[in-house]
Amino acid sequence: MDERTPVLREDGSVDKAREPDLPDATLLRMYEGMRLIRLLDERCMNLQRQGRIGFFGTTTGEEAAVIGSIVPLQDDDWVFPALRQGGALLYRGFTLRKYFAHLYGNAESVEMGRSMPCHYSDRTHNFVTWSSSMATQLVHATGMAYAAKYKRTGQVAMGYLGDGASSEGDFHHALNFAGVWKAPVVFFCNNNQWAISVPFAKQTASGSVAVKAQAYGFPGVRFDGNDVLGVYAATKEAVDRARRGEGPTLLEAVTYRMQGHSSSDDPTRYRSQAEVEAWARRDPLARYSKYLHARGVLDEAKTSEIDERLKAAIEDAIQHAEATAPPPTTTLVDGVYAEVPWHLRAQYEELQEALRR
Repeated sequence: MDERTPVLREDGSVDKAREPDLPDATLLRMYEGMRLIRLLDERCMNLQRQGRIGFFGTTTGEEAAVIGSIVPLQDDDWVFPALRQGGALLYRGFTLRKYFAHLYGNAESVEMGRSMPCHYSDRTHNFVTWSSSMATQLVHATGMAYAAKYKRTGQVAMGYLGDGASSEGDFHHALNFAGVWKAPVVFFCNNNQWAISVPFAKQTASGSVAVKAQAYGFPGVRFDGNDVLGVYAATKEAVDRARRGEGPTLLEAVTYRMQGHSSSDDPTRYRSQAEVEAWARRDPLARYSKYLHARGVLDEAKTSEIDERLKAAIEDAIQHAEATAPPPTTTLVDGVYAEVPWHLRAQYEELQEALRR
């Protein structure tokens, strides 16, 4: 297993020998992607507590892992997300209006309200919907990667998972198949230390998730998931390796889930405030901001401008979502069946009559 030291240190200084050669425009866009995630978490948790949306899973503390891992992918590569990759879809071009349409489940939702909030997907961005059954997306990612290899499209698949998903059977099936067939897939584990209330120490007897790759015959790499430059560098290496036909890589980003597993969770019942405060001092956004300030890419005026612009875009999207009608009742059956069965058609017509009355 390859365990790496940070490229971007906690004080904002950088290992110059390993600093990625990224243009200032990309570095600034990465900051905006991370900042947008943080602002969305704050706003959406308020919306959920007000009863305006039903459910939300925050990404606060894990922004570097999300954005640093999505940047190396090409636009036509495939992404198979887990709960906290909504920011990755936004980085790929998904609009905030579509993002909130999904959260509200209205008529402009890509999935017409059929999926849970935070289960984002979009065909135009090769971002595949997922289920709350952990690790199932890894098998799908492996299958898509194998298809890309078979068809020689040159595409790579990225399969995201949390540390809890590494205990699921589908994790092992996906990694075994990918290793045998050298599928061009990258498995990206967001090890945020907690699988709801189960700590990582009780998840596995292995010292890490990344070490498990050895059993399947491909590299495992472990790194600081709060170091956005280190996340980018490790992911780019794995993506490039897959695209060259050298097979999969298992990446483990060591980070921390600063809030609850979801808006339905109370993390104070199973972890200490001291632990949370210790990780808060390693804030990936604060670390990256120091680096950008030192590089001259960011200053206080630019920071304020970005915040004001992102907050305005979020409010616009919320207002638009709340003014949009629910999906039409026809979507209960249309798009589900090529030919609606007679008994469901009868039930649907009964519903329509009740609505008319």
